[in-house]
Amino acid sequence: MALRLAADFDLRKDVLPGLRAAAGARGGGAGILENNYESLRVLNVERNGNIIYTYKDDKGNVFFGLFDCHTRQNEHLYTFEKDLQVVSCSVNRERTLLAASLVQSTKEGRRNELQPGSKCLTLLVEIHPVNNVKVLKAVDSYIWVQFLHPHVESNPLPENHLLLISEEKYIEQFHIQVIQEDGNGVVIKNSGRLPRERVAEDFVWAQWDTSEQRLYYVELKKSRSILKCIQFYADENFNLMFEAPLDIALSDSGFNLVNFGCTDLQDQEKFSEHPTLCVFTNHTGSLCVCYSPKLDSWEQITYSVFYFHKGHSKTFTAALGSADSRVTKGITFLNLDYFVAVYLPGHFFHLLNIQHPDLVCHSLFLTGNNEVVDMLPHGPLQSLSGSLILDWCSGRLYRADLNRSYLLEFLWDARLDWEKMAVLHCVLSCRQDTRFLEAKIIQWISENISACHSFDLIQEFIIASSYWSIYPETGNMDKLLPYSSVLTWNTEIPGITLVTEEIALPLMRVHSFKGYWEKLHSNLEYVKYSEPHSHYSNSVVRREWHSLISEEKTGKRRSMAYVRNILDNAIKVISKLEARHLEPRLTPLFQEEDNHQRLLVGLMVSELKDHLLRHLRGVEKKRIEQMVLDYISKQLDLICQILEASWRKHNLHPWIFHFNRRASAAEFAVFHIMTRILEATHSLFLPLPPGFHTLHTVLGVRCLPLHNLLHYIDNGVLLLTETAVTRLMKDLDNTEKSEKLKFSIIVRLPPLIGQKICRLWDHPMSSNIISRNHVKRLLQDYKKQL
Repeated sequence: MALRLAADFDLRKDVLPGLRAAAGARGGGAGILENNYESLRVLNVERNGNIIYTYKDDKGNVFFGLFDCHTRQNEHLYTFEKDLQVVSCSVNRERTLLAASLVQSTKEGRRNELQPGSKCLTLLVEIHPVNNVKVLKAVDSYIWVQFLHPHVESNPLPENHLLLISEEKYIEQFHIQVIQEDGNGVVIKNSGRLPRERVAEDFVWAQWDTSEQRLYYVELKKSRSILKCIQFYADENFNLMFEAPLDIALSDSGFNLVNFGCTDLQDQEKFSEHPTLCVFTNHTGSLCVCYSPKLDSWEQITYSVFYFHKGHSKTFTAALGSADSRVTKGITFLNLDYFVAVYLPGHFFHLLNIQHPDLVCHSLFLTGNNEVVDMLPHGPLQSLSGSLILDWCSGRLYRADLNRSYLLEFLWDARLDWEKMAVLHCVLSCRQDTRFLEAKIIQWISENISACHSFDLIQEFIIASSYWSIYPETGNMDKLLPYSSVLTWNTEIPGITLVTEEIALPLMRVHSFKGYWEKLHSNLEYVKYSEPHSHYSNSVVRREWHSLISEEKTGKRRSMAYVRNILDNAIKVISKLEARHLEPRLTPLFQEEDNHQRLLVGLMVSELKDHLLRHLRGVEKKRIEQMVLDYISKQLDLICQILEASWRKHNLHPWIFHFNRRASAAEFAVFHIMTRILEATHSLFLPLPPGFHTLHTVLGVRCLPLHNLLHYIDNGVLLLTETAVTRLMKDLDNTEKSEKLKFSIIVRLPPLIGQKICRLWDHPMSSNIISRNHVKRLLQDYKKQL
């Protein structure tokens, strides 16, 4: 399964045994629940993770309990000695107040237990100790309740705040002051008149974000849906944060609540007949609105995701297969941090990349009648912050994350390029035990090096893995560093089509931002005013590096201080790289200066640091420099890992540096991998570990026939380094074959290196070359004197 679900809470296991034991201790046996265990259900999950549940005894009395997620203990909160049906329940942070909304039992013959003329009774109860009960509402419409749980240090809070959500489409906030009496007892102050205020009204949909204490709701204005968000704070203040138009169809006669607890008043079997709407955010400042209209066809289903933090929406249409494969359950949206999962049991599972939604190949779409698309419970699911999923029917709370084992297995079985791309990014987003994941991916790459036609596997691995290694440092990296080597994707994904549209950005209603709101505002500002090419590229480094190499060939050079600074940058990166790898290396790298690669590394450090300093205002210069060193050393480390894995797989040894041996099949395989690495890094102009070109050339000389070898050299695939050519001159004898090879190499060397190498070869041919070069210089000097 693409998702791994770990049960954090199970109503049947964590609550039921304790209730049975308590009933037995009271002498009532287990009968209190044996005949009514189906009444045991979850009502709410509060911000601190505590779970409120209810059940009835055989007399119909309603019990409220709380499961403490930290101590794993159950606590009895309150008992209503009447046969009522619970609509909603919430407990304040200190567990001193309980708010509950109840309706008359549906059993025939029951008299009206509520106040005359009322259908729903909303109560506020003092439960520490059990004391007064105050009626907040006695109305003919359903009411839902939710205490605010501010994140503050003071304990206990002098004032509590309670939201009441009415079926009549309004939301009120009650302010409840409490005082301590008789030691630790808590009672409501001035319970006769509790201050309250209207928070929202005339809405058709609302969602509560318990973790961030936010209220999202949709109003209809001239048949246009407007999404609004209210942020609640530790004091009694709250702010309307933004308004955003939504191009969706909601009915004015409809009414839907999300994350306000669970009630069995809703008909769970008719979910597919109603539109689904939910809002997801994460710590990077993302704001996604997921919407699926009511199902009007058995052949396909449509859903949309509004990526407000990116300024566009995507509407997907997924085929449902044959006409007889009826949809019995509604579509489910799940918040999985960097991803949003769209799930239709028995049909498909779509893992949407919300940080990088532009290309469809970066999201994983699974379909088929197998366990892949039947991985989650079929009942109504509530997606909570922190990748938590609550299954109301079973009373289980799951913690969901990507299943690395399954994804790695799927990577090996994937046949289509878009599947490989999507799964690769899913795996790399799992940041636990990255060394293990990278080793598994490298093993897969080495076995499938030529299996991809739409993109280069090595390029994509280096770029994506480097990105994820530094991304947690700051949320703005998705705008500044490349996420993928692929810039466009035109291949269709089987079973799904999509339409991308620009959308109006949220209108922020406040001018001071902190935390999440600061990041969202930054994302929105970027969409408005971003430069077209703000992602870093090595184009400037490429020009500057070629300029330095050209100056070196002509004998000119920049100021020594400039070059020294660049080389110092390279030393820092290589030191960082060596610190990553404490074990001795199998590959004979880092055994020479390789100034050309050091210049490239140093230039990349300098340019990337300037790039981040321009865009990451407010981030310390030292921190940016550290991120740059981490990023570039990571790229070099990944190349080293690929080489080490190939070296280990083929059981090669450092004596490979000698030319006087014939190449083995293993050496051919390593040479092929190194050539593919060179191709991947060349187009992106990425640096290579010092010594790479020398090792590559040595393997090339040993593996290739002379005409192929010279073709590789002339086309820049093999680079003749001074170290490699020096070793060649020393190792090879002066047989006819070796002389032909040496001469072919010498005439292709740059003049400065060629002069050094000719002095190492005691042969008439090298003497002739030295003499000709000497005469050439004399003639050039003579012309200058004329």
